[in-house]
Amino acid sequence: MQITILDGHTLNPGDLSWDALKQFGNVTIYERTAPHELLKHAEGADVLLTNKCPVGGEAMEQLPQLKYIGVTATGYNIIDTQTAKSRGVVVTNVPGYSTASVAQLTFALLLELTHHVQRHSDTVMAGKWSASPDFSYWDYPLMELEGKTMGIIGFGTIGQKVADIAAAFGMRVIASSRTHTNQSHRVNFNWATVEELLQQADVVSIHCPLVPETQGLMNKRNLQRMKPSAFLLNTSRGPIVVDHDLAEALNNGIIAGAGLDVLSAEPPPADNPLFKANNCLITPHIAWASKEARTRLMEITVNNLAGWVNGKAQNVVDK
Repeated sequence: MQITILDGHTLNPGDLSWDALKQFGNVTIYERTAPHELLKHAEGADVLLTNKCPVGGEAMEQLPQLKYIGVTATGYNIIDTQTAKSRGVVVTNVPGYSTASVAQLTFALLLELTHHVQRHSDTVMAGKWSASPDFSYWDYPLMELEGKTMGIIGFGTIGQKVADIAAAFGMRVIASSRTHTNQSHRVNFNWATVEELLQQADVVSIHCPLVPETQGLMNKRNLQRMKPSAFLLNTSRGPIVVDHDLAEALNNGIIAGAGLDVLSAEPPPADNPLFKANNCLITPHIAWASKEARTRLMEITVNNLAGWVNGKAQNVVDK
């Protein structure tokens, strides 16, 4: 069996091992695959593994040997699942591997917004504390989280983990979700509509999937519903937020700040307006990428392939 990895650098830049896949057949690893290289790299493959390299229906039509596509991520919108299903190609994904890491970065962004740790450290290293007439100073406003309201849009495993951490900080939690699961164990928790959540929350954190209903959700109209003192966090999918509208909201004082790990285009164009927006933190889509999370991702990817080989496929995307 020929196993081809289309964009291996994404999951494993060199600190993990692909060896566990070799038990299933010959493994060919491409660090990256550009769109025009897809058919050449995928030729003769029974199995394709991909993280962000798209595999569309037209390509599948030209890959008659293809039987399995393993997406080494949770989101699988890069695959034409309808064509895959019609051709009998099994598609799997990897849910749940990055919950702890995404929740952790969510609060890393929020804590930087509320205490400006890096900014204050930079002033110290530049000599400001040494030259200060006082034992203490702060150049940016400092804010406690206790007693504030965390609004979470999307209440799956990651959203619920964020709620757990918010509760540990003493925050009230309100959440908006397509489905209302039993959360009776939570104290100081309420369900809300998106409109109610935006109006009430001191922090709005996005953890919903990118679907037609959520694309562009955080647009000018909805940003104006937020408190002028509120922060927006997005560690989910970039296109849920309209970059231009958010930049305008930040620059015009509509909201107080934003922490983003994702943007509408990745990598972003150099003229993205958020790069010059007021009080905007941006990290390069790293919430999922801790070594622990990527180790789980690798293990589940191998287990998904093993299940399919043994006639017990798991994490199958059937859409």
